Amino acid sequence: MRIVVLDGYTLNPGDNPWDDLAALGDLVVHDRTPPDSVFERSRGAAVLVTNKVVLDADGLSRLTELQFIAVTATGYNVVDVEAAADRGIPVSNVPVYGTASVAQFTFALLLELCNRVGLHADAVRRGEWSRCPDFSLSVAPQIELAGRCMGIIGFGRIGRRVGELAHAFGMQVIAADRRPGEPPGYEPFSWVSVDDLFRQADVVSLHCPLTEQNRALVCRRTLALMKPTAFLINTARGGLVDPADLAEALNTGRIAGAALDVVDVEPIPPGHPLLGCERCLITPHVAWCALAARRRLMAATVENVRAFLDGRPTNVVNERQLKQRGLWRW
Repeated sequence: MRIVVLDGYTLNPGDNPWDDLAALGDLVVHDRTPPDSVFERSRGAAVLVTNKVVLDADGLSRLTELQFIAVTATGYNVVDVEAAADRGIPVSNVPVYGTASVAQFTFALLLELCNRVGLHADAVRRGEWSRCPDFSLSVAPQIELAGRCMGIIGFGRIGRRVGELAHAFGMQVIAADRRPGEPPGYEPFSWVSVDDLFRQADVVSLHCPLTEQNRALVCRRTLALMKPTAFLINTARGGLVDPADLAEALNTGRIAGAALDVVDVEPIPPGHPLLGCERCLITPHVAWCALAARRRLMAATVENVRAFLDGRPTNVVNERQLKQRGLWRW
């Protein structure tokens, strides 16, 4: 059984070995695969493992020996799941692995906006505190979160964890979700519409998947609803935000600031409109990649492959399509 990993570096840059996956078959790991090498490297594989390498309908149609695709992520938009279903190929993702890490990073971004710890530490290193006539040096306003409103768009596992942290900080929590579930056990909490969330929240935090319906959800119209003192946090998907509209809102003071771990094009290209915004913090898509989270992701990926080989595929994102075509044989 030939297993090919197309882009394994981010999951295992050297501290998260592939040993358990190698025990399941003849494993070949590529750190990165450019688009023009995808077919050549995938040819002959029964199992393909991908994170961001695109597997489109044309490529899948030529991979005659392919039986299973494992996505080392929660989002699986890099795979044409309909085309995979046409070929009878199940596609599995990892729905839970980074809840704690991403929620923690969300608050790291928010606290940096509120307290500017790095800015103050740099001022000390430059000697500004040593030259200050007072015992306390403030180079940016300090913002207290207690009593403010956290608005969460997408109240799944990560969104709910962010809500718990916000509640622990003394914040009111409101949430918008296309499928509201049970409310959390703390108060104050309320479900609201997306527009009302933009209007009411002091912090808007995005935790929803990217779909064609919510692409560029954060745009000139919704930014105009926000308070001028409000912050935007995005640790979900870059395509949820229109970068030009956000840059305009930041540069004109329409909102107070933004912190993003994801952008619409990754890696972010030189000249991206948000790179020049002083009110915008940008980190390089690292909220997911704490070692503990990557170990969970590796273990879950191995279990997805093992389950398929054992004839009981799990976390199959195109199960419905396979059943509709009469190609679900497990």
